[in-house]
Amino acid sequence: MNLSIDDPGTAIASRCRFCGLEPREDEMSKTILITGASSGIGKATAQYFHDRGWNVVATMRDPQKEKELTALANVLVTRLDVQDPTSIKSAVDAAIAKFGKIDVLLNNAGYGAYGPLEATAMEKIRRQFDVNVMGLLETTKAVLPHFRANRSGVIINVSSIGGKMTFPLGTLYHGTKFAVEGLSEALSWEMESIGVRVKIVEPGAIKTDFGGRSFDFSNDERMVEYQSIVRKLLGIMTNLMTKGSEPMVVAKVIYEAATDGTNQLRYTAGEDANALVANRKAADDTTFMRRVKEQFGLA
Repeated sequence: MNLSIDDPGTAIASRCRFCGLEPREDEMSKTILITGASSGIGKATAQYFHDRGWNVVATMRDPQKEKELTALANVLVTRLDVQDPTSIKSAVDAAIAKFGKIDVLLNNAGYGAYGPLEATAMEKIRRQFDVNVMGLLETTKAVLPHFRANRSGVIINVSSIGGKMTFPLGTLYHGTKFAVEGLSEALSWEMESIGVRVKIVEPGAIKTDFGGRSFDFSNDERMVEYQSIVRKLLGIMTNLMTKGSEPMVVAKVIYEAATDGTNQLRYTAGEDANALVANRKAADDTTFMRRVKEQFGLA
């Protein structure tokens, strides 16, 4: 579950390291702008699109720390903090100045805030929604004038299976991902009028740093009533992340969403995602929640 910037020159038509395919000629002048590209899904997607011949704008909060992407031709690594409107505008302007056009926006930046709501400070609550929802909206708004002028573009928002179902102590994280699902679907109506497609990618459990810096857990051990569920959740989460799919799995699904030319709205990603989403659709609320309680040892 996905709970969480050089000269353009000539596109390198090298064989893709990950898929074994040659870049298509019609893709070799296209550009994708990615938020949260310093690690995990964002970085894997930057590498994958680069290997397919795309221009890549890999954005992150601290681009000085990035070494691998900066060494690649046709990759612009630049700063974008979704909580800093000035950095968003600067990154979009730099992308257009560098490559002339943005064809795809990937809203990937995000993290997961978990823990008992009562034990979570309001500043943490606001930050979770600022990053996962408000930052996504502000970045999208910054690109829309460019898309509207070109009457083309693709917006891909990284949601999660956590935007289709919930797990214990995920009030904030799931709240933001449900919001991403709803705003993306609604946005697709108005984007159709300007020739822009909206896509939602829903990863399952992915081997990212979600259990590290992309996982913000709040707890207060004095609230003894919550400690049993806290212990059980942390044990389950650790197990889920170690068994997750590689970020490149999601990168390939993002590539499909960006290039398939269809109006398909949602794409699941990861070995577990399809099964989990199907099970959620097939079960009523009572049945689904009973199964989750059993999985977490809460029944």
